[in-house]
Amino acid sequence: MSQDRPELFADREEWKDVEPLEQYENLTPLAPILYTAEYKDATGYFRAIAKSGEKSPRVLELTEAIIRMNPGHYSAWQYRYETLLAISAPLDVELKLMDELAVKYLKSYQVWHHRRLLVTIMRKPVPELAFITHSFSEDSKNYHTWSYRQWLLAYFNDEEDLWAGELDFVEQMLGQDIRNNSAWHHRFFVVWASGNPCRATILTLFEYDRYVKQSISLAPNNASAWNYLRGVLNHNKVAFSSIAEFVKLYTVPYDDSRKDIVDVDVPPPGPSADLPCAAALEFLADVYEQQGDKDGVEKATELWKSLATEHDTIRVKYWEHRIREALESVQP
Repeated sequence: MSQDRPELFADREEWKDVEPLEQYENLTPLAPILYTAEYKDATGYFRAIAKSGEKSPRVLELTEAIIRMNPGHYSAWQYRYETLLAISAPLDVELKLMDELAVKYLKSYQVWHHRRLLVTIMRKPVPELAFITHSFSEDSKNYHTWSYRQWLLAYFNDEEDLWAGELDFVEQMLGQDIRNNSAWHHRFFVVWASGNPCRATILTLFEYDRYVKQSISLAPNNASAWNYLRGVLNHNKVAFSSIAEFVKLYTVPYDDSRKDIVDVDVPPPGPSADLPCAAALEFLADVYEQQGDKDGVEKATELWKSLATEHDTIRVKYWEHRIREALESVQP
């Protein structure tokens, strides 16, 4: 047998007592799947042990083989978890295996769900932070990794050691990539949506508001930062008009004659900024529309027209819809 080809379970002496069950298919299946011989072999034995209800160490070997060939095989994951509990297998050893598989199969929902189940039983959440940070070196925007981190913080919400450096961590991630939408989302979760009111007070609103403004001044066309700013204002029930002075700086071409004195609460764009900024034009249009009068709608309409025809033409149909909807709202 080739060294590159794994030994089939059918050729292993320790599996001679099991009769594999083939996958049922019609004589002429409409769209047959061309499984490899190794996969057909392993899943045949899996169906057999699932039918018999066997829970044993060799089942762990079998399910691992299947998972490595198909990390999305939900039934194999679930049966593996049940087997771990049934035979009292050491969960720290299993978690070590997951350190490898979670990084290797970052996009697999099942591998992260399995890790959740293990940590829920083991109740040792703090070391998970270091593992997550390592996995971000492979993909700093992976949805499943960020979701797992948020679950960890929310599920073990009373673990202060878990939260101690979280804001510093997310700011470090944004420092590496200011356009990382996942990191911006996580920042909102940590500061405003974690369910722990001591982490966000009315006094800190202006501090966090300043942080996102400064981020926008560095990268004006970063949609993630503008969306975060909207979220902060909406969450705290603060009118968009409260920051209109800041937004207007990004709706016009760069002004070379502007004074060098910088207001930290209203940081201006830099000379290399690509202005006007579409996100700022949209924001300012919303400010005008929220005035609720005809004059405001007319000002908003002009901005939407500029987006539709020049600054954001890919969404022309959307801007036309916004214009029609706004004009209808002020018709007598």
